[in-house]
Amino acid sequence: MREATHLRKFIQWKMIMVYLVAILCLTVVLATAIGPVYISPHEIIALIGSKLQLCEAPSSSVNDIIIFDIRLPRIFLGILVGIALATAGTTLQGLFKNPMADPYVIGISSGAAVGAALSITVLPQFLAIYTTPFMAFLGAMFATFLVYNLSKVGGRIPIDTLLLTGIAINLFFSAFLSFMMYRAGHDLNRLFFWLMGGFWLANWTQVEITVLPVIVGFVLIYLFAKDLNAMLLGEESAQTLGINVEGVKRILLVLAAFITAAAVAFAGTIGFVGLIIPHITRMLVGPDHRILFPASALVGGIFLVWADALARLMGEMPVGIITAFFGAPFFIYLLRKRKTGYY
Repeated sequence: MREATHLRKFIQWKMIMVYLVAILCLTVVLATAIGPVYISPHEIIALIGSKLQLCEAPSSSVNDIIIFDIRLPRIFLGILVGIALATAGTTLQGLFKNPMADPYVIGISSGAAVGAALSITVLPQFLAIYTTPFMAFLGAMFATFLVYNLSKVGGRIPIDTLLLTGIAINLFFSAFLSFMMYRAGHDLNRLFFWLMGGFWLANWTQVEITVLPVIVGFVLIYLFAKDLNAMLLGEESAQTLGINVEGVKRILLVLAAFITAAAVAFAGTIGFVGLIIPHITRMLVGPDHRILFPASALVGGIFLVWADALARLMGEMPVGIITAFFGAPFFIYLLRKRKTGYY
């Protein structure tokens, strides 16, 4: 009976992943068609197939440039950022057992944003194109270090204290970002649009830089899926199963900071993805992190690609504005519907 239940669950999870991957592939094609110059999905599939040497297609230099140099890098960077933010949000919500936790609420994203903003306005580009990702990572790690150490009480990290400390650190870094904007001078326009979040300047180099830390961060976080499942039953219950709860907290906070920094580095601050996507996905697939992590990652990528497509249709509006339009009402909904239990 138990084996039959496991088999049925495995088949269900496999079908969910197949559907989500299919939706993501369809999203890539349809989102590539959207823009000031419409390109039919059939032509897009033919041109991509031609590039992959799967078929032959009539070549149009203009459409080639639009698809492969402008739209596809933007779409793939959006997928990676959506994966990163959704994974970080799922991690933090599971860790805190709180549906309102995400990288922005506890200050990780704000710390990464400060680091990236410093690379834009103050620091020399000592690592060329890698300067911004490096500084974003340092900022995220510094914010995580502050939150972790300020929350520590007698060698333990109470979850409620950690969450409240993160909110305070987030407000502090947000104030520092406002000060940097005030003092930015000729860099104000560049910093302003970066902070609003967007993929206008996306290119294949940025995709290549982003893909490795996002994939590595996701895989490392996924290794702790069973530990997070056990911790949902309570820290004492998890400890009886042999889990080093405090060690898992430290590792997951660092990994969440790492993957968030990868998302923030080139795309800027895009809020609410890490808040709403894990919650929606949890309602669809349940609380088991073994399916919740990959499902949330795919849904996050799909959501952010469509949010960016909508931003393009509205005259290259920053995608952070689009996600805020969806996320802010959802956050209010969570506040109103929140009960004593998490799952």
